[in-house]
Amino acid sequence: MADGPSQRWNPESYTTQVRFVSDLGLPVVDLLAPQKGERILDLGCGDGVLSAKIAGFGCRVVGVDSSPEMVGSAQARGVDARVAEGEALPFTHEFDAVFSNAALHWMTNPVGVIASVWRALKPGGRFVGEFGGQGNIGTIVAALESALVRRGLGAPHPWYFPRADEYRGLLEAQGFTVLTLSLFERPTPLPNGMTAWLEIFSQPFLAAIPEPERSGFLSAVTESLRPRLCDAAGTWTVDYVRLRFSAVKSD
Repeated sequence: MADGPSQRWNPESYTTQVRFVSDLGLPVVDLLAPQKGERILDLGCGDGVLSAKIAGFGCRVVGVDSSPEMVGSAQARGVDARVAEGEALPFTHEFDAVFSNAALHWMTNPVGVIASVWRALKPGGRFVGEFGGQGNIGTIVAALESALVRRGLGAPHPWYFPRADEYRGLLEAQGFTVLTLSLFERPTPLPNGMTAWLEIFSQPFLAAIPEPERSGFLSAVTESLRPRLCDAAGTWTVDYVRLRFSAVKSD
C-alpha cells in the first residue's frame, strides 16, 4: 500500500479484515503475464501476498511500499521488500515490469510516480496495474464529507481517482505506449461490514475527529450508508470503480 495524509497501515488488521483487496488483484497478475527469469517491481506491495504470487512464476520480485509496517510484513513472507515512495523509486533501468494493485490511488502525485516508474523500467518494460478510477467509492466519500461538514470540519481528499482519458494522457505524455486501459464498476461485497472497512481506509477523514468521538462518527456514517450499500440480507457492498491498464516503455 501507500500512505496518504494521516493514513497508517496495520498488517494484522489488513489481513483479517480486507484480504479481498489482494485476492481481487489476481486478474491484474494475469494481465502482467509474468515470465520466468523476469525482474519485476511490485509498487505498493503491501504485505507482499501478490509479490509472492508473482515470484511463484519464477520471477525475481522486489516489493516497495511507503509503510514500514507493511514492508516488514512482506519481508516476513519472504519478499525482498523495501521502504520507498512511488515518486522517488531508487532504481534506474532495472526491471522488466512494474506491477501495482490497489495502491496508485494513494499516490497523489501521478506525474511523479509515472516518471519514477519509467526510470525504473528497462527499455521495452511493462507497466501494469489497477487502482481506483473516477467515481470510486463515490457514495462513501460523499457520506464522509457530509458527516464532517455537519460538524463544521473538512478533510483533504486523500485519493487520486482519475478519468480513463486523463490517465492515458499521463502515460502517453511520459512516453508509454498504452496497450489496454479500461474503467469499470466492480461492486465488491464486504466480508466484515462497512465499519471495519471505514476503520482501515478512512483514516484521513477520521484524523479530523477527536479520538473519543471517532466510534460514534463511524457509526453515524455507517448508518447513513445503509440504505444504499447494504441489502436486505445485511450484506454490505462497496461501490468500487477500477481503472486497469497495461503499457509499454518505448525503446
